[in-house]
Amino acid sequence: MIITHRGTVYPWQCDHMGHMNVMWYVGKFDESSWQLLSVVGLTVERFKTEGFGMAAVEQRIEYKRELHAGDLITIRSRILEVGNKSLRLLHEMRHDASGELSAAMTTVGVCLDAETRRSRLLPDDVRKNAIFQTDRNENRNEQARLVSTANAGREENDNSRTSKKAHASRNIVGEILEAMFCPTVETVS
Repeated sequence: MIITHRGTVYPWQCDHMGHMNVMWYVGKFDESSWQLLSVVGLTVERFKTEGFGMAAVEQRIEYKRELHAGDLITIRSRILEVGNKSLRLLHEMRHDASGELSAAMTTVGVCLDAETRRSRLLPDDVRKNAIFQTDRNENRNEQARLVSTANAGREENDNSRTSKKAHASRNIVGEILEAMFCPTVETVS
């Protein structure tokens, strides 16, 4: 996971309960999304020059630990899944002093044509960069698993096949989400 945000909780971000209000979690995660998207080539400059953009169609946040004024936080992010028109991202917000997970958000962003406001394919280079980021994360996880596994025999191969099947299932879920939220643009000849 790469660092996409570092900051602090300010008193004015806290609600009547004395902890950071949910609107600020969402805001910090949103900023992290743009940082992560820029890593794969999705920048504001490119959106303007090529006439497309990204829009969130689904967000799921889990709140694990309250944050208070003065707490320092770090958000790390990665790409979980790459679709033809969408990306699924993961953000983890951690309390710096304790290292505890404060909140996590998964989000699905869809590529949109800026003029028609309809879904469109992600640019090829963006898909390749995003897949590289996803594969890199999966390879890193696989390498860590191999190092920590004492028995590197048959069980390892079975787990590898299971991991590939799970990844294929996640791609199917992405395609279903795209079909639900991203109607295709029909061209008129």
